[in-house]
Amino acid sequence: MASLTLSEKLDQLGNRYEEMTQQLSTAEAVSDSARFQKLAKQHSELAEIVNKHRQFKQIEKDLAGAHQMVLENEDPEMKQMAHDEEKQLLERKEIVERELKLLLLPKDPNDDKNVIVEIRAGTGGDEAALFAGELFRMYSRYAETQNWKVEILESSPSSLGGLKEVVVAIAGNKVYSKLKYESGVHRVQRVPATETQGRIHTSAATVAVLPEADDIDIKIEAKDLRIDTFCSSAPAVSPSTPPIPPSASPTCPADSSFRSRTKNRKSKIAPRPCAFYARASTNGTGKTASRSRRRTPRPN
Repeated sequence: MASLTLSEKLDQLGNRYEEMTQQLSTAEAVSDSARFQKLAKQHSELAEIVNKHRQFKQIEKDLAGAHQMVLENEDPEMKQMAHDEEKQLLERKEIVERELKLLLLPKDPNDDKNVIVEIRAGTGGDEAALFAGELFRMYSRYAETQNWKVEILESSPSSLGGLKEVVVAIAGNKVYSKLKYESGVHRVQRVPATETQGRIHTSAATVAVLPEADDIDIKIEAKDLRIDTFCSSAPAVSPSTPPIPPSASPTCPADSSFRSRTKNRKSKIAPRPCAFYARASTNGTGKTASRSRRRTPRPN
């Protein structure tokens, strides 16, 4: 069986796109939310390729008409206009063809996912914290231009208005594809606000961009749950027993999500880091590997 040419494969994608467009309008697809979301995602992924292919075919059609005018037209002025149009269409065809080939390249399966961004101040003391705060504001402004949603999960401000550490969740369209190359160490050389003698300092901050884990079903047995409560014992403070989210080990270690001091906030953000740890601690078989648990100090 002869292999299909690139044009034939693109035509097949166009037919598939039209079929999916019709399926999205059927009552069966609308009634099944999971299927509708899957179809809508696939339809959206094909839309850019199909539109670019249609644009390429239209340019080829216009190019053939302009070339025909060059050959048949006897008026020198009209012939020159057709020749100029043919030249512009050839340049445009090369650009669209290059863009179409880029769209057909294999994609990272994580490109469409939301991300968790962790920014931490490195070497440089207070100046590094100021730099980390500026990085956070830069990413926040960029997210606004992309119509992404930014949610602060954890933050540790410095005394001068910077950030020692900040963890944010960014949700939107193809977030990971545009931020994944931001991971690493960022460095700045400048005269910081903390410098009084005009000397240039070098400061650094680390940025980690993690794709949000897929939803997975984890069964936690009641015997694996550990629920801790703490009572304040200071003379001037009335005893209280704040609710603390239950933790499980080794099924779902989520110790890093307990830094927030807001009780309601704790229970809301705990599952997110838990999903990352659950994925990182599996061996690809769906079974969670054993992992040591931090021992919570007992109150005196």
